[in-house]
Amino acid sequence: MSTLDIVLFFVAVVSVIAFGIWKGVTQKSEGGGGHAGHYFLAGRGLTWWLVGFSLIAANISTEQFVGMSGQAADWLGMAIASYEWMAAITLVVVAFLFLPKLLRAGVFTIPEFLEHRYGVFSRTVMAVVTMVILVGVPTAAVIYSGATVISVFFAGHEVLGFDLGNLTVGCWAIGVAAAVYVFVGGLRACAWTDLIWGSALIAGGALVLCLALGELGKKDPAELMATKTATSSVTVEQLQNAGAIERLQLLNAGPAKAGDNLSGGKLHMVRPKSDPAVPWTALLVGLWIPNFFYWGLNQYIMQRTLASKSLAEGQKGIVFAAFLKLLVPFVVVIPGILAFNLYSGDLRAEAAKKNAATLRAFEAGGFDKLLPFTAEFAQFNPGEAAKIAAHNAALAGVAAPAAGLDAAALAEASNAAVTAGGAKGIGSVSKLVGHDYDKAFGTLLRKLLRPGFSWFVLAAMFGAVVSSLASMLNSASTIFTMDIYHKLFPRSSQKALVSTGKVCTVVFVVIACVIAPGLGSPAFGGIFTFIQEFQGFISPGVLAVFLFGFLVPRAPRYLGWLGIASNAVLYGALKWWIAPELAFLNRMAVCLAAVGALLAVLTFLNPLKTPVVLPENKEIALESSRGAKLGGIAVVVLTLALYAVFW
Repeated sequence: MSTLDIVLFFVAVVSVIAFGIWKGVTQKSEGGGGHAGHYFLAGRGLTWWLVGFSLIAANISTEQFVGMSGQAADWLGMAIASYEWMAAITLVVVAFLFLPKLLRAGVFTIPEFLEHRYGVFSRTVMAVVTMVILVGVPTAAVIYSGATVISVFFAGHEVLGFDLGNLTVGCWAIGVAAAVYVFVGGLRACAWTDLIWGSALIAGGALVLCLALGELGKKDPAELMATKTATSSVTVEQLQNAGAIERLQLLNAGPAKAGDNLSGGKLHMVRPKSDPAVPWTALLVGLWIPNFFYWGLNQYIMQRTLASKSLAEGQKGIVFAAFLKLLVPFVVVIPGILAFNLYSGDLRAEAAKKNAATLRAFEAGGFDKLLPFTAEFAQFNPGEAAKIAAHNAALAGVAAPAAGLDAAALAEASNAAVTAGGAKGIGSVSKLVGHDYDKAFGTLLRKLLRPGFSWFVLAAMFGAVVSSLASMLNSASTIFTMDIYHKLFPRSSQKALVSTGKVCTVVFVVIACVIAPGLGSPAFGGIFTFIQEFQGFISPGVLAVFLFGFLVPRAPRYLGWLGIASNAVLYGALKWWIAPELAFLNRMAVCLAAVGALLAVLTFLNPLKTPVVLPENKEIALESSRGAKLGGIAVVVLTLALYAVFW
């Protein structure tokens, strides 16, 4: 980065944060700064375009630009785009099924609905669980992934004596930046800054995509051959005569294999049913669960729609966000695939840095822990892999792998020994990897951006993580204040509620910044998977409970807390004891089916004598939007068309 780029980056970031603070101050001058409804729900005055851009800016962060692009660079490719394209259909359903019921009840928070439907205890259970997971998982993960981009791109730069290439420094810089304006202005500050960050995010991602395609068109075909997928039969001569887009297709496509492995390369959506991340079976049920939970029952997302001026404005905003979701894979997933094609050597170097400390400890002798590794690590480090495999077998008390195994077979045999040793209580360390895929997008930025472009793209990336983080902090503080503190102290003044929310913002950002640097361990299997998997402890149960709450008015009140608790127990049992090999999305499907069956049986055996009548909010227009319905139909048709193209 040139000096001018660095100056423009800080000017852009500080200006947008100042704009958010100004909006918060304006809210105070209008008489709403001390009212909980203004601080937490922006006075229920958001228009559709603010709702739409705010949803996207709150959702798209370096969680996607690091985690999702990293998994696309690894083996998933376009299959990971299902999270985005299925979300578009999910949003349409949320706009016309979930939102009308929530707005009609006039709730501040998602857990509050459970009190109206099931009782105070159910509300409290969901509030506590949601708050803990929100702060400890997605909030910390967003901070980590943002700092990952900063640490790669700003390596070697110092500001006020702080090394911006240091992951911990980056975590605290991001946390403080987000906490400042959400502390002052609450949701209104978040929504207005999201308008800027959301627009810049899509523009910045499109710029990176264009630059990466341009570089792919100039790359030496012989170097590119090393990055083609196993299903590709491309030759050097074909690459020599191909343009950028055709090169992308030739390197990452290819005919699908027969049998269980349905994958046809990184440009195809279908993955085999044995895939640990997005098996094709998950497209039937499993992937819908985190989607409906995230977009329809997740406080930090739904808080924007609960703040809509009317039902019609909220529906139009959600459908607008659904359309924008269709664009996301083109600025996140495809750049991740391109990052591997262009800079696989750099990702190997990043992995070597990550593995170095563990390998030094192992080579020093006396190592008493198990050491898992990937097939890629074995491929690039055959000597070390053979020694580690023998060590794992000896430690676990099983037969050593046979000599002469290929990299994949050696890794499989060694990791089987790790599993056997783990069952005996022997500890293990982080998995050794061949490529550090979480660094894919950051490497792409560092390699491609030139003076004049760097400041804008980096400001957009930084803004993405700050806006998501601000939204999470605001929502976590809303849950604590309204669902826990206000229930304990019901006579609290509006000013006391706002003050409590501000204190929570500070406490939560400190907790998340302390947790975040530790998420870089390969043991988490990629930051995107980490977020999705651990939310499985609550998402299927919450979805089942809300569906019964929406659709079955005679369901007993105790089902609220029981559904959430039973899902957490079952998910944990499946993950650690019953079926640890089961893909987490399939695990979610099993949990939803089991919890749904439990709630159905209990409702059949013990239905309420009198159906529950929910409260009705008279202060908001609840007429549905005809334009939003037509837009929703168009979004569904476009989504199906994209699946047809990439299937």
